[in-house]
Amino acid sequence: MREATISPSLLQHDSETLSEHVFRCIQAAIVRGEIAPGSKISEPELARTYGISRGPLREAIHRLEGQKLLVRVPHVGARVVSLSPQELIELYEIRESLEGMACRLAAERMGLAELDELRRVLDTHERDEAFQAGRGYYQQEGDFDFHYRIIQGSGNQTLVRMLCGEMYQLVRMYRIQFSSTPNRPRQAFHEHHRILDAIADRDGELAELLMRRHIAASKRNIARHFQGASTQTATQ
Repeated sequence: MREATISPSLLQHDSETLSEHVFRCIQAAIVRGEIAPGSKISEPELARTYGISRGPLREAIHRLEGQKLLVRVPHVGARVVSLSPQELIELYEIRESLEGMACRLAAERMGLAELDELRRVLDTHERDEAFQAGRGYYQQEGDFDFHYRIIQGSGNQTLVRMLCGEMYQLVRMYRIQFSSTPNRPRQAFHEHHRILDAIADRDGELAELLMRRHIAASKRNIARHFQGASTQTATQ
């Protein structure tokens, strides 16, 4: 399998260490799919590309392993994660349960200002050029991410650590990969609005149900994708 190649911006903010800068560049490239799943990570090549010594580079790579974006393979080294279909379905089963819970808690705990911000997030999503063209859903992270905002709004710090911390970038990687499924962006946007309305109505039971259905729909899209790929391979 080919080794990863990256063309990062060499600009660096004063507030960032070189290791932090490299970490963020590699992280973004993996999540956006610019480094393909399964690609081998070459430390010498990355060190030359970024003009960074092996120590800070290994620190960045270690952090990416902590985010489950890189896996260490014996006698091979670090590779970009590539989940099997079963592993990916299991990841979405976890999301379905935990984000449903977060949604119920958000309905109980989010303040009016937070709800207003969440509506503004969806307004931003609707104006996105790629979304308008039907090419995919809005892909920014953190405060611009509808799911991230709801998890934060749950007020449950254990959920926040799990869903906005250790699992977040791995989930984003696959959300982005499947966001361009035909008709899914518009459908997902409509589902987001229904979820927000339930949260605003303080109907935690409905909010949880709608979030679980929303993620289950994405899970079915993924299952159909792999089923179609398997059928195509079998007929070749």
